Amino acid sequence: MNETLKLFDDGSVPARKVAARLSQLMIADGADFITRPVERATLDFEGLAGDRHRGLYRPADSRVPWYPRGTPIRNARQVTLVAPDELALIARRLEVPAVEPAWLGANLVLEGVADLTALPPGTRLHFPGGACLAVEGENAPCRHAGAAVARHHPGRTGLDLAFVTAARGRRGLVAWVERPGELVAGSPVELRVPAQKLWGR
Repeated sequence: MNETLKLFDDGSVPARKVAARLSQLMIADGADFITRPVERATLDFEGLAGDRHRGLYRPADSRVPWYPRGTPIRNARQVTLVAPDELALIARRLEVPAVEPAWLGANLVLEGVADLTALPPGTRLHFPGGACLAVEGENAPCRHAGAAVARHHPGRTGLDLAFVTAARGRRGLVAWVERPGELVAGSPVELRVPAQKLWGR
């Protein structure tokens, strides 16, 4: 994604396709949001089968303060995506050996996409067999995920809060299901990135 792009006359970036790989597929089917690897999973309009974040609706929380807490809203956070290079950068910033996708509750680990977290909303991820995810936006880092990282590095203090700063802009994405299907770990993924122009400049 770092290739030189020809811009339109208005300065906007044209739409393009990017090849990637689903290196890990994971679900959170335990007592908390921590995920575990699976070889394949069914994707329907509610999300990943068996995952705690599936559902057509979710209660409003601190991420959407314009609604009263608990208000039912559309679930645009059905699936979470991360990239190994971004997790490695977070680990370096925190000066810890590793930050694993499972600790953050990641569902999909994508390889081959530089600056994954910077992908624009509306990007589509097409999988073999027809399943498609639509990117909602960046998954802002929170202290809960930081606490999960801290539990795996007990010799360090303050990692829960440090994670929020270290992971900003690198925490990955949230997405919702546009077309159901089956996902298989190791399969190729085609990203269709929409044309974009910086708003408000």
